[in-house]
Amino acid sequence: MEKAPEEQHPVKAFGWAARDSSGLLSPFKFSRRATGDKDVRFKVLYCGICHSDLHKIKNEWGSSKYPLVPGHEIVGEVTEVGNEVKKVKVGDKVGVGCVVGACHSCENCNNDLEIYCPQTILTYDHIYHDGTITYGGYSDTMVANERYIIRFPENLPLDASAPLLCAGITLYSPLKYYGLAEPGKHIGIVGLGGLGHVGVKFAKAFGAKVTVISTSANKKDEALGHLGADSFLNSRDQEQLQAAQGTFDGILDTVSAVHSIQPLIGLLKSHGKLVMLGAPEKPLELPVFPLLMGRKMVAGSATGGLKETQEMIDFAAKHNITADIELIPIDYLNKAMERLAKGDVRYRFVIDIGNSLASTNH
Repeated sequence: MEKAPEEQHPVKAFGWAARDSSGLLSPFKFSRRATGDKDVRFKVLYCGICHSDLHKIKNEWGSSKYPLVPGHEIVGEVTEVGNEVKKVKVGDKVGVGCVVGACHSCENCNNDLEIYCPQTILTYDHIYHDGTITYGGYSDTMVANERYIIRFPENLPLDASAPLLCAGITLYSPLKYYGLAEPGKHIGIVGLGGLGHVGVKFAKAFGAKVTVISTSANKKDEALGHLGADSFLNSRDQEQLQAAQGTFDGILDTVSAVHSIQPLIGLLKSHGKLVMLGAPEKPLELPVFPLLMGRKMVAGSATGGLKETQEMIDFAAKHNITADIELIPIDYLNKAMERLAKGDVRYRFVIDIGNSLASTNH
């Protein structure tokens, strides 16, 4: 007999879980492991809602295991540390992003790129080292090995910086890695959603000239006026596309819907890079000829390693970069998921776990 989720571990935990592919979330009792020598336990105060949470609760990627507690943009306050923990102490503000485990001995792990380890363990809906399922941040308490704990500087508001643990690092990492984080580069951001809007902020902070590329002409005022982009390109407008041919050093494509990348390749200068960050359900078509004529690159990038995530959070604190969020109580969760599916959020939902989960507790 398998143990019930609330009996697998010694520490009682409470959150919201999806029970099947309807994706409907409801209160759920489970348990977390005891604090090991290298573990950090913290009280969850806020958790961002990532688009991948929506895919997962509805089993749209075909790998979901129920009951499923989502959430990998988790921030809170340390309540207990193992006796070998050096990084943080009780009372510190911390976060956990997309990853809670890896092999720690492969080339990727040795280069602080745990996200690319073949044995990476994701924060929820994955099998942990002890054989139990990982549960995410839509819950009152979290425990993780200190390697996976990110320290939050005092001046960063926890609610609005929670999404940086996924959206922020997803944009910061490729800007740095692909040499696009230098002043004066012309960077395009495709799609102005949860990822795109923080991409504009990071690229601007690096000193780039930033153009938002979108099929929605109504996003123009938002991009220029509110987010501080330098220009806006409506990718449905052939004249605008034509005028901008060959002018971009790099383009970050955050769109997860199936779309044509040929026009984007045309916008790149010679040696320009198109970096794919969204995850369309079907393969995209890759036109090779325009890549050859200009030595252009189409690349990909996931979130980032832990060392780099800490660097990104420190950079965000220095430049006052946060996500634009709508803070919601936990009992609004299912409505928020409906709205997220329609793209009706500016730009990230964050659950106020600390103030709203306790009231429905046990």
